[in-house]
Amino acid sequence: MKREKLINTGFRLAGILLALGFTALVLVMAKANPIEAFGHILKGAFSTEKKIADSLVIWVPLIVTTCGLAITFTVGLWNIGIEGQITIGAILTTWVIRLLQDSGVLPTLVIMAAILAGIAGGMLWALIAGILKFFGGVSEIFAGLGLNFIATAITLYLIFGPWKRPGVASMSGTEPFDEIMRLPNFPGLRLSPWSLILAIVSVVVVFILLNHTTVGLRMKAVGKNPKAARLMGISSSRYMLLAFLLCGLFAGLAGALQVTAVYYRLIPSISSGYGFMGLLVAMLVNYQVLWAAPVAFLFAALNIGGIQLPIEMQLDSTLTGVIQSALVLFYMIMDGVRKKLITKLGEKTHE
Repeated sequence: MKREKLINTGFRLAGILLALGFTALVLVMAKANPIEAFGHILKGAFSTEKKIADSLVIWVPLIVTTCGLAITFTVGLWNIGIEGQITIGAILTTWVIRLLQDSGVLPTLVIMAAILAGIAGGMLWALIAGILKFFGGVSEIFAGLGLNFIATAITLYLIFGPWKRPGVASMSGTEPFDEIMRLPNFPGLRLSPWSLILAIVSVVVVFILLNHTTVGLRMKAVGKNPKAARLMGISSSRYMLLAFLLCGLFAGLAGALQVTAVYYRLIPSISSGYGFMGLLVAMLVNYQVLWAAPVAFLFAALNIGGIQLPIEMQLDSTLTGVIQSALVLFYMIMDGVRKKLITKLGEKTHE
């Protein structure tokens, strides 16, 4: 057992070192100093309280989204439609605020209603993907991609159509909400304490759900072996649909927080790619939600720190995307090697 733990730790560290080595090679090819580039990324992410807060602004929707994906991955589903679920959540949140902001209803109640509407929107969009899979025979990957495009099209229609700014339609989005219709921030920072609390609660809830409830145990059974689960009387389709709904819940919450705590309006790219980034985080941590929290923060910090690269070294900030993707790629490669090595060692032990 101790030997297995050492092997696991060693291969995980090897994956990280290989990812950093690969990124360093890319930097050398671009005639840049890798150590200097990594230093600027760290400085850009952690040098001030404001930059740390900016990293947390990205971390909140990313970890909330990853929480949802951890559930669908547990039952063996690839919820590629997560981006569309975030977007629909943001649309319904915006709709409720626009509908009620001048109605005389207490702002706190309006914001709560808007967030609940966003959650409902994400669940509805995820449920459609589930229905298409289980009753239409459409792969959740293709259904999700199609629903992503539809959600984006609806967003653009609203921004350039019924919800356009007075006199002009703008790529900057709809008219910003009044300040009283926004979640409050920490003084001098872009980070809302309420969104941070909701993100932490999401991690705790999903951890408990997957590790300490009968529902979580049955979801794991479905994900490991659907046929065996059916023989045990567990309905695979029921728990997969439930997983879609729960993932949509968290995706809708992420979209709602994007509207109420970050942008204060609907913008064309409201999901900001957090759904696809969440897929990377979920794969990197093998769907373990507690580990997802620090890894998601690392990804968020890389995004913020990468802003320094074009300023200080005239390098494209998308280099941080190379680091993120390389981390996942080399981790998965080393994880595959690790599993084969452990299997061989187990076979030798039994001989």
